[in-house]
Amino acid sequence: MEVKLNKILRKGKVLFLAYDQGLEHGPTDFNDKNVDPAYIIKIAKEGRYTGLVFQKGIAEKYNEEIRLSKVPLIVKLNGKTNLVGGEPVSGQLCTVDEAIGLGAVAVGYTIYIGSEHEEEMLSEFEDIQRKAHKKGLPVVCWIYPRGKGVSGKKKKDLMAYATRVGLEIGADVIKIQSNGKKDDLAWAVKSAGKTRVVIAGGKKKDEGDLIWEMRDAIDVGCAGFAIGRNVWQSKNPLRISEKIRKVIWR
Repeated sequence: MEVKLNKILRKGKVLFLAYDQGLEHGPTDFNDKNVDPAYIIKIAKEGRYTGLVFQKGIAEKYNEEIRLSKVPLIVKLNGKTNLVGGEPVSGQLCTVDEAIGLGAVAVGYTIYIGSEHEEEMLSEFEDIQRKAHKKGLPVVCWIYPRGKGVSGKKKKDLMAYATRVGLEIGADVIKIQSNGKKDDLAWAVKSAGKTRVVIAGGKKKDEGDLIWEMRDAIDVGCAGFAIGRNVWQSKNPLRISEKIRKVIWR
């Protein structure tokens, strides 16, 4: 079946609102307003996002609100907390069929390349990618170099390695963390071949710095952004969303 990538694209570009931080970081990222998933759904709708990233539980319990918003749903299929030390590993928590039942038009999965558990995650991804593609769903792969295997390696090389892994394993979209250097990011995008590269927003940062980095990313061929805290932690999330849209679709 043809992979329906156009369901999370607008004119070939993407803008995902990510909200999987509750599992990954705990509630420390939230305040009284953004702790409510309904608030995030509202931002995604009014901010004209091309995708909304949730873990299974929120996708289930706020399913009516998500469907009414008509924002394309991307369900994250794996995850972990930050309470356990050692080599990072993120196990599967949701199946492709469960995600489809929740109305997902794409699924996401995180791989920590360089971890001693890398093989386990790569194997799990391979099974997910095959099942998703049989159903026509694109797969967004979060690829982060972490663990003992990355010790001493240059960030430029690791960033390009992450995007190349995404191409080689069959991801449709690769989400990476940029090191903020335009030339390094250009090489990472080239290393991804025909696979689209999106940049993670990361921790809350100065708005001017954020927009500057985003302009550089689009200039070198990135397809867009998967951003969370820099939007829903903002005092005016719709204004920052508009600024980001103007960078992507200029």
